[in-house]
Amino acid sequence: MIILQCIVPAVNNFIKMRSLRTMTLAGNEKKVPAPQLLEMAKALSSDLRLRILEVLGDKPMSVTELAKLLGFAQPTVSINVAILEEAGLIETAQRFGRGKQCSRTCDSIVLELPRSYGDISEEWKTVEMPVGMYNEFRVKSPCGLIGQNGLIGQVDEPRSFYLPERSGAMLIWFSEDGYVEYRFPNVLPSEADYKAIAVSAELCSEFIGYKEDWPSDITLSINGREIGTYTSTGDFGENKGAYTPSWWYGGTQHGQLTEWRVGADGSLLNGQPCSAMKINDLGLEREETIVVRFEVKAGARNRGGLNLFGACFGNEQQAIRLTFIR
Repeated sequence: MIILQCIVPAVNNFIKMRSLRTMTLAGNEKKVPAPQLLEMAKALSSDLRLRILEVLGDKPMSVTELAKLLGFAQPTVSINVAILEEAGLIETAQRFGRGKQCSRTCDSIVLELPRSYGDISEEWKTVEMPVGMYNEFRVKSPCGLIGQNGLIGQVDEPRSFYLPERSGAMLIWFSEDGYVEYRFPNVLPSEADYKAIAVSAELCSEFIGYKEDWPSDITLSINGREIGTYTSTGDFGENKGAYTPSWWYGGTQHGQLTEWRVGADGSLLNGQPCSAMKINDLGLEREETIVVRFEVKAGARNRGGLNLFGACFGNEQQAIRLTFIR
C-alpha cells in the first residue's frame, strides 16, 4: 500500500510518495481501490489540477474565483474541476449567497495496489486525432491550414483542404459557417458497457487577423446527433499561445479548451448541462466508427467561423481527444 500525500508547494508542484509498513494517517483521507488507480492517476497528472487542489486546501471557491486566481480561462478550469470531481477529489455544492462552490474532499490518499492479475480493468481509453485528419469538410474563405513549418497549400483557398499534406496540420480555420468531420475508431470491445464518452479540443472563433470579441456558435455532433453548442467569445491573438511557434505572429494565437461529455443522464458542456442527449442515444454499439463533427451552422446566431488547434499550437498540448469511460 502506498500513501500519496496531496502536497503542492507554491514554488515546485510535486507529489510526494512514500512506503510505510505501519501507517497512520491524520486528517481526512480517501481510500482508492485498485480498479480506480488509472482514473486517479489521470486526475493527478495535470499541474493545473494539482494547483486547484492546492488552493482549495485553504477554503472553498467558485470556478470563477479559481480561474481568476490561477490565471486560466473559466472553461479550462471548469473542465479540470469536472475531472477532479469525477475522481472524487473535490465536490461542488450550492452555498447560500455565494453560488456554486468547489471544495476538496480529502487531505491524503491511500492507494491500494493490485494483488493479482485482473485486479485492474481499464476504466477509460483515449484516442487523439490530428486536426488535419478530417474525412469531410465544408469551408468558406478566408480559410487555411498551418503545419509545423508553415502554410499548407494556399491561404484562403478551400481546395487546399484536399491536399494530402493536411494530415500534418497543426491549425485549421474557416470563416462564417461550415464544418469539419472526423471518424474515430471505436477501440472498446463490442460488449463493453459505456459510462460516458467525451470529446475535447482547443478552439475559438475566426476573424481576419484576430478579434478578441468575435463570438461564434460552434456545435458538436456525434454520429449525427447534436450534443451541444459552445459560444466562443472571440478569436484570440493578443497573447502568444504556450505552444504556438515563434515564427507565427499577427494572427490567432490560442483558443479555449472545450469538452462535450455524453453520459447516462444527459450531456455536459464544460461541466454544465447542455442537452438531454444520452450515451444510449448515440448508437455506439452499432457503429463501426464514431463520427465527430465541429460545425458553425448557416442559421447560427453567431456565424463567427472556427479555429481548431493541434498539439503544437495554442495553449493545450493536445489535438482532438475522444475519451471512452466505462
